[in-house]
Amino acid sequence: MTIPEKSDIADLLYLMARLRHPEKGCPWDRKQDFSTIVPSTLEEAYEVADAITREDYAHLREELGDLLFQVVFYAELGRERGLFEFDDIVTGLIAKLIKRHPHVFPDGDLYAERVLDSSVSEQAVKHNWEEIKAQDRRQKGITGRLDDVPLALPALSRAQKLQKRAARHGFDWSGIKQVLEKIEEELGESRVAFALGEEAEIEEELGDLLFACVNAVRHAGFDAEATLRHANEKFEKRFAAMEQIADTQGKDFDELTSEQKNELWAVVKREEK
Repeated sequence: MTIPEKSDIADLLYLMARLRHPEKGCPWDRKQDFSTIVPSTLEEAYEVADAITREDYAHLREELGDLLFQVVFYAELGRERGLFEFDDIVTGLIAKLIKRHPHVFPDGDLYAERVLDSSVSEQAVKHNWEEIKAQDRRQKGITGRLDDVPLALPALSRAQKLQKRAARHGFDWSGIKQVLEKIEEELGESRVAFALGEEAEIEEELGDLLFACVNAVRHAGFDAEATLRHANEKFEKRFAAMEQIADTQGKDFDELTSEQKNELWAVVKREEK
């Protein structure tokens, strides 16, 4: 087996073409199309996020490679259909980034060196970025202000993106106090729905409650997806600690009563402090 000691993107593109070769390639890779590899793309993106969350940087390199392979796969599919090639992807990306960073590339020249204006704030950069994105959307014929928020985003991320987009157009709560009041309102409506026992109404009200909670996270300056991931991680650690305590005591966790499990939960929380 001969593997290049130091590979570059050209090697990866060649490898991808070999995998897709109609006679000599891999049967599985040849069978795929744009839609069939989407689930793998999403999975690889989440595995990158997971490695970063765990600060597993040795594993992150591998996960980034897996994610890059997804891009290369799409590029090969595009090349085969005469739609685009990898270089077209890179060229378009560079052009877009130059356009959206006029404070770094005022002349639109990638290689022109200049000293960054220290008076340009991060807030101004973000505002300018969104203005340029809005111009791009109009040029593409996208008129609805929420029209291009991707449907494929996880619901939590999409909720926050919808809220941020609406806020940029002046539709937002004035502060966290109003958001928390809205959560209380939605919680009350959820209680009423549960009391009535109508499933459709319950689902709708719980959805409104979740949406309001995302608003609170956003107003507090956090990312909803990352915030919930952290909460998930905390729950997992506490649950594992409960299991460990039960094992140490020679007890079958599943056989414990709800009260005993709640006691273990309280013990774990106290030990955290």
